[in-house]
Amino acid sequence: MLTYKPNIVLSNKEYNVVGTRPIRHDGAEKVTGRAAYGADVRLPGLLYGKILRSPHAHARIKSIDTRHAAEVPGVHAIITSADLAQPSGRVVDLAEGTIHNIRFLSNNIMAADKVLYKGHAIAAVAATSPHIAEEALKLIQVEYEVLPPVRNAAEAMREGAPLLHERLAPLTNPRIRPGGFLNDDDPTPGSNLANHFEFRLGDIDKGFQEAEVVVEQETFTSPVHQGYIEPHTGTALWNSDGSLTIWSSSQGHFTVRDQTARLMNIPVSKVKAIPLEIGGGFGGKTLVYVEPVAAALARKAGRPVKVTMSRTEVFEASGPTSGTHIRVKLGATKAGKLVAAEAHLVYEAGAFPGSPVVAGCNCIMGAYDIPNAWIEGYDVVVNRPKSAAYRAPGTPAAAFAMETAIDKLCEKLGTDPLEFRLLNSAKEGTRRATGPVFQRVGFVETLQAAKDHPHYSAPLAGPYRGRGVASGFWGNGTGPSSALAIVNPDGRVKLVEGSPDIGGTRASVSQQLAEVLGIPIEDVNPSVGDTDSVGFTSNTGGSGVTFKTGWASYEAAQDIKRQMCARAARTWECPAEEVEYRDGVVCHMKDADKQLTFKQIAARQNATGGPITGRAGVNPGGAGPSIATHIVDVEVDPETGKVTILRYTTVQDAGKAIHPSYVEGQLQGGAVQGIGWALNEEYYFNDEGHMVNSSFLDYRMPTSLDLPMIDTVIVEVPNPNHPFGVRGVGEVSVVPPMAALSNAIYRALGVRLNQLPMAPGRVLEALWAKEQAQRNGGA
Repeated sequence: MLTYKPNIVLSNKEYNVVGTRPIRHDGAEKVTGRAAYGADVRLPGLLYGKILRSPHAHARIKSIDTRHAAEVPGVHAIITSADLAQPSGRVVDLAEGTIHNIRFLSNNIMAADKVLYKGHAIAAVAATSPHIAEEALKLIQVEYEVLPPVRNAAEAMREGAPLLHERLAPLTNPRIRPGGFLNDDDPTPGSNLANHFEFRLGDIDKGFQEAEVVVEQETFTSPVHQGYIEPHTGTALWNSDGSLTIWSSSQGHFTVRDQTARLMNIPVSKVKAIPLEIGGGFGGKTLVYVEPVAAALARKAGRPVKVTMSRTEVFEASGPTSGTHIRVKLGATKAGKLVAAEAHLVYEAGAFPGSPVVAGCNCIMGAYDIPNAWIEGYDVVVNRPKSAAYRAPGTPAAAFAMETAIDKLCEKLGTDPLEFRLLNSAKEGTRRATGPVFQRVGFVETLQAAKDHPHYSAPLAGPYRGRGVASGFWGNGTGPSSALAIVNPDGRVKLVEGSPDIGGTRASVSQQLAEVLGIPIEDVNPSVGDTDSVGFTSNTGGSGVTFKTGWASYEAAQDIKRQMCARAARTWECPAEEVEYRDGVVCHMKDADKQLTFKQIAARQNATGGPITGRAGVNPGGAGPSIATHIVDVEVDPETGKVTILRYTTVQDAGKAIHPSYVEGQLQGGAVQGIGWALNEEYYFNDEGHMVNSSFLDYRMPTSLDLPMIDTVIVEVPNPNHPFGVRGVGEVSVVPPMAALSNAIYRALGVRLNQLPMAPGRVLEALWAKEQAQRNGGA
């Protein structure tokens, strides 16, 4: 039985600042409305950009006539795809681990020869008011050749299906890997299959021969949106020296800089990207959508331009996650030991290649020790908005399939679901099906904490009630990161770091710097620097900021410590080896009377050698994976199909909770988003491929009225690859909810739902099908 310390299990080490709950540095500005977001930028002579978007899901653009729009008083610029570069080659998003073809990126921002989804941008206008720009859009004449849309992966993979990209190489072409392009003289037909790959471990056939119990599961999910409150906004200004300044809310202003520079065909050193506060991102703001449009309009107009999406544009033209079709087959012994597993994952990439199917494959079996495994992934293009990252990209859908299959297996074996997971959990030294071998992990400890939690053993009485559990795995991310720490004469430190803050990371990285320096967190003043003020830092994504930028801050603090010891040695005229730094005080190791505090050295810094500035640029490995296990109780109304959540508990390994309150918030927030994904959220498309619920009125996200209190348990099994043992926490929290709820609904009704969302209509249909089957069986 594990011992609880409020809601933290296995607390590994106590620190002075790390592990405390200070007030966030940016809190007052946000609650008082003083914080600046993308739409708050105001510049002299500002023009407003609006974008003309396709009314068709699939069509060839035959001509675009902008002459009448250009004649409207107040219109200063009109652009099409011809005003953006059409470069070849690929860029790597280090935060998410996905590769984006830069030409596809350009054509997603502004359609070239074809429109590939309803809402695809075709042209843009900059005018003195948004209303004038909107009126001008109506005068742009576009001639289309309407083509049949490919609405889902099943249609896209059929022989003879309409092709989104005629020169995308098919699997059958041995000369080009999937996702490549056919040469103009190659007669091979193109394909909608952008990529196909597989992972194998052991001998899958032998594994299933050894299995005494086998189950299969098939699941389907629809695209869902991240649901951030702030729409995309970008403002661009060209300076007299030919340089470009961009203001926007993003998860990576260095990505904004680099991608916009490529699309404007100018060096990155000529672009300055200034980050603003972010009204939600969850992975959906890791790419550019409007910034290059604003830049191209501003270059043509000779004045600054701001482009802001409407809510409908956000839904129709920015990236939701993929729709999926996944098949899982598991084999185990009668003693409950997994001996074989296979999974086939088909993910819809949207209009351009690059779904998160790679992450889905990496994570689907990650939490388990399975000696024989086969994982196969397909990336398929369809006439829908290009998919984008959404919190643990690709993994929630994979876990929905895997964890419901495990539940079926446990039922068949008559085994407790958590006992089964404990028996088959990955541990240090376990090789994953995708290749890597685990270092120290806290999977067993997390499962044990869930099993020991009072929720798991609490009685759950009454009809149509059920309890479900599920686990989820996420590998966590890292990447290049920079930090600059400036010591002020009053002893306070200005910390400039490069990671946009979407989850309280100003505080978590400041805590690590303060811990090293032995100073109060209140003496650290953090900010997110623009691309001219701090070194390159990869996107805020992959649950990597507290790990990588925390490490950069740790190293910057170590740099300050070294400099302060050198200053003290100079003051005392002794060798540097006789000086050490302890808890914010520099001490002479041989003379206890010689001590200088951090503030004393800070006050004398100019007189003892000049300003003290700590700096670091890191690219640390070993981010360390995390696991989460969720327990949920539900009650289902058999008359309406409504699912009510009675109780919810999430248990997760954080390595070390730098700021426990923010960790709890991440656990709760991920669970809530997963609940919405499981029960309500879905892109609805009509036969023409048009989204028909592109507003928060019709796109049903959960509110506080739909939710219970989310109980949290933080497990601390330190990551050996980080100075404080940090593991990312922001993403794995969204992975288990769909499967946990599906398993709970099955316990309540005796009906297993394999398609998301499990909305009232689907619940009722499943009940009616069960009743019909019982009647037919009885007859």
